[in-house]
Amino acid sequence: MSEIRFPSGEVAIVGAYESPLRKAPGVHPYAIQADCVAGALADAGLEHGDVEGFATAVAFPPEGGDPMEIGEVVEYLGIEPRWLDSTDTGGAAFVSHAGHAALAIAAGFIDVAVVSYGASGRSSPVPAGDYNTGSWGPGAYEIPFGPSTVSSYALAARRHMHEYGTTSEQLAEIAVQCRANAALNPDARYRDPITVADVVESAAIATPLHLYDCCVVTDSGGAFVLASRERAERLSRKPVWMLGFGEAVGQMQMNQMADLTATAAVRSGRDAFATAGMKPDEIDCAQLYDSFTITVALTLESLGFCPRGEFGAFVADGNIAPGGALPINTDGGGLSSNHPGRRGVFAMVEAVRQLRGESPGATVEGARTCLVNGTGGSLSATATTILGV
Repeated sequence: MSEIRFPSGEVAIVGAYESPLRKAPGVHPYAIQADCVAGALADAGLEHGDVEGFATAVAFPPEGGDPMEIGEVVEYLGIEPRWLDSTDTGGAAFVSHAGHAALAIAAGFIDVAVVSYGASGRSSPVPAGDYNTGSWGPGAYEIPFGPSTVSSYALAARRHMHEYGTTSEQLAEIAVQCRANAALNPDARYRDPITVADVVESAAIATPLHLYDCCVVTDSGGAFVLASRERAERLSRKPVWMLGFGEAVGQMQMNQMADLTATAAVRSGRDAFATAGMKPDEIDCAQLYDSFTITVALTLESLGFCPRGEFGAFVADGNIAPGGALPINTDGGGLSSNHPGRRGVFAMVEAVRQLRGESPGATVEGARTCLVNGTGGSLSATATTILGV
């Protein structure tokens, strides 16, 4: 295998914006995207005419999805990019887009790129169908039996419990901490504190996952702007540098997952750390995809922040709280702040805000590095990037 190379420290995120909307009935998701792109460009001190590259993934109905959807979004935004990316790996997509854009910028093909997303996950008149392949071919052994997204993640949670003695209370600690962070964020969907007992006593959705183990469902959107070092250093906003990147795909159907207690983040994280020349103990904070509490648990272990089977003790020791070894999801995450369908773009935006000292949620004093990990599908694909200032 050839040596992995990435333009570490040569491309920066120079603008970021998150829509404050959580309930937006009657608002088209492309309109949400348009507001976010405008906000991110304004934050960077740039204009629509500066955009040379554009990336999004909007395949589901609540996202306005249709064949060739990226073309429709570009038309709606009124931009004329020469580089496009609509890679769709679910919630991991926007972290992947950041890495792909950095490579295009470093190659000199473009100078400025925007990554954006918007969805009406709560208010869309057309519901989102569960993603997966059809009930013929590879899907024939799973799809006809009706698995849902949450039941697939519940399988992983149950297996982790079987292998390592994990408890519902340990998973609940993750939801409790995300809610505590959200309490500080005025835009978070839910801000009232919850306890471990609240989580484990909430309604069972797919055993062993309870209501508060699952992400919220909202409307919202976000965008961020990447630029070359030369352009970034001419702008007034504090640049947040991309230091490392990796992406990986595991499987679509859970019946093809080699190990239900480890995700493709083992590989995407390995590449991100290698290209950044860093180790897990050099990360000051992390924004981890939290579709469910088990997603966070598996990600912590797969990325090497704690040994396999030991996330429970890691969380119980206060490591994921502000002031801990690895504060996570400082805006409240998908478990409490927002989750309109896919959350990778919001994890990227919050990482930028945190490293600028501008998080609307919990503040990590002195943070200079932040890892972002997206997870898509049924624990199917991951993308990991390391950012720094």
